[in-house]
Amino acid sequence: MSRLAALLGAARPVLLDGGMGTLLQDSGLEDGAPGELWNLENPDAIRAAHTGYADAGSRILTTNTFGGTRPRLDMHGLGDRLAEVNRNAAQIARSVADPRGLLVAGDLGPTGELLAPLGTMTPQEAQALFAEQLRGLVEGGIDLVLVETLSDLGEADAAVAAAREVAPDLPVVVTMSFDTNVRTMMGVRPGEAVAHLAAAGVDAVGANCGRGPEEMELIAAEMVAARTGDVLLVAQSNAGLPQVVGDHFEYDATPGDLAAHAQRLAGLGIDLVGGCCGSTPAHIAAMRATLTPA
Repeated sequence: MSRLAALLGAARPVLLDGGMGTLLQDSGLEDGAPGELWNLENPDAIRAAHTGYADAGSRILTTNTFGGTRPRLDMHGLGDRLAEVNRNAAQIARSVADPRGLLVAGDLGPTGELLAPLGTMTPQEAQALFAEQLRGLVEGGIDLVLVETLSDLGEADAAVAAAREVAPDLPVVVTMSFDTNVRTMMGVRPGEAVAHLAAAGVDAVGANCGRGPEEMELIAAEMVAARTGDVLLVAQSNAGLPQVVGDHFEYDATPGDLAAHAQRLAGLGIDLVGGCCGSTPAHIAAMRATLTPA
């Protein structure tokens, strides 16, 4: 049994949370401003987002640190506060998780840099960037590591190596974004990702973001077909695709749409189910009602 399976217990699927960035924009985060800034300047808004998901039934809360690596924080002049940004994020999530007995996942998003030969970053440099971010998250008290929205297996390997270095006892989950004809931007297929990451010893592997529930179900079926050993599988779809409504974007999948989607994912054998961009506590609550009917 994987370390993650031991933490989660027997019931499947386990409900994750939904989008954070789009939720914060709805709460007044300015367009183009980094959501991570609110870990320092508006912790109550982050706490409210986590509380919304906890109340909706999420068993795992994800820290608000998708852009918490140095290259991404440097773009906003926050690089020198990296440790504080990540530590605070974990502590805020813990403050909501602890009274309810929930788990906290420390979120590592892509660095935004390309690995050689397409870019200039070496695997060692990528590992160092992830390790630096992870130290702050571990200090804040995370229960597991969630590496998400990657397109390059080399970057995934660097993140896994960083987790082994900084937090060897914590379970590791890696999800990739298959948004280019059911491949990642780097051409990785879902089955290939499962095989590669299961061999690397991660506890769970999956898909997040992408082009909406229908495509996520195709991806999920490919992942299930490629599953090996006791690796758990994860799916977190966007709430459909963004449509321009007046002066802002709205995603076109309703809570009911994502609830039906969650049921189909469960039928396929996906172990951890949640949402990504555009999904809200209302979407997660609908998924919970479908997955665990009263």
